[in-house]
Amino acid sequence: MKRKLKMGMVGGGPGAFIGEVHRRAARLDGKIDIVAGAFDINPEKSMQMGRELCISPARTYSDYKTMIQEEKKLPVGERVDFVSVTTPNNWHYPIAAAFLEAGFNVMCEKPMTMDVKEAKSLEKIVKKSGKVFGLMHNYTGYPMVKLARDMVKQGDLGKIIKIVVQYPQGWLIKPIEREGSQQASWRTDPKQSGAAGCMGDIGTHAENLAEYISGLKVKEICADLTTFVQGRRLEDDGNCLLRFDNGARGVLHASQVSIGEENNLAIWVYGMEKSLEWHQENPNYLSVNVINGPTQIWKRGNAYVGEKSKAAARNSRLPFGHPEAFFEAFANNYSNFADVIIAKLEGAKVDPLALDFPGVEAGLRGMQFIEAVVKSAKLGAKWVKM
Repeated sequence: MKRKLKMGMVGGGPGAFIGEVHRRAARLDGKIDIVAGAFDINPEKSMQMGRELCISPARTYSDYKTMIQEEKKLPVGERVDFVSVTTPNNWHYPIAAAFLEAGFNVMCEKPMTMDVKEAKSLEKIVKKSGKVFGLMHNYTGYPMVKLARDMVKQGDLGKIIKIVVQYPQGWLIKPIEREGSQQASWRTDPKQSGAAGCMGDIGTHAENLAEYISGLKVKEICADLTTFVQGRRLEDDGNCLLRFDNGARGVLHASQVSIGEENNLAIWVYGMEKSLEWHQENPNYLSVNVINGPTQIWKRGNAYVGEKSKAAARNSRLPFGHPEAFFEAFANNYSNFADVIIAKLEGAKVDPLALDFPGVEAGLRGMQFIEAVVKSAKLGAKWVKM
């Protein structure tokens, strides 16, 4: 294509963390420019964000409905090619659905919707629209996560028998949602966040990572949820037992009140022949354990990684020894997402490796996970089908 893709954004206004991450990641590979947006529910703040991004006032909108209406008036090539939805959770479904039905491609933050009913509805809308839909489970974008997935897929570990995945944080140990924290206030508000707090915010990342790497599906869940901070309306700690569809067993725990933890997402996958271990806080290395042998450390960017996993090679930008991490993982999903849109615009064949980003199916799985976890906890930690 002789031009960059044009990106619009809904959400990500002044003070928003994740919106700025999306903008930086989307622009990292030089395929995308942000040209329009409805950045905040407050029109003045939306205009402020537009000015900060040097976006024309004519394309800085007061709300997403006006944005759709005005962008549709522009010819293809001038209007936005896709929109990124980076609002609190309760707005994901109506905004994503409206843009898809209006003929725009969509990248959406997770969790995809507020409940399973909305998720199934959005799945139908995506299929009917024929547009490209991406869900930003950014941890799937790490090269070594893709290497881990390909090792499992190629049978290196043998039959998978156990998966342990965790995501502990400590930032919500105090009731900062009542002290003016914008990031904490909506995440702990069931009207904006949904039925789950900690499990909806970060537990879904753990579930997604386990299914992405293993290729298995969680079949049943037994969950215990706790709210440790007095007066908080949603849980801030959760522990789950898992049963997978191949008979494997698992443990998933997520917490936002574990003092000293920052973003300690980690996974251990155990097979009958080998096991592997990956840590998000040290993401350029993958540990592989063999029977009666030393631990192998696979290092991102080396030729042997690319020989084992074309996906890992495709999603590595720097030579070995130069760390790649959070922004690059987001950017990998954006790059693949963009390549699919570009191929469709050009009428070209889509590279199968470009299709490697989470979509509506992952979004539905996330909502089924949240619903099962909440149901199990309400039943007193009973086994619930997912």
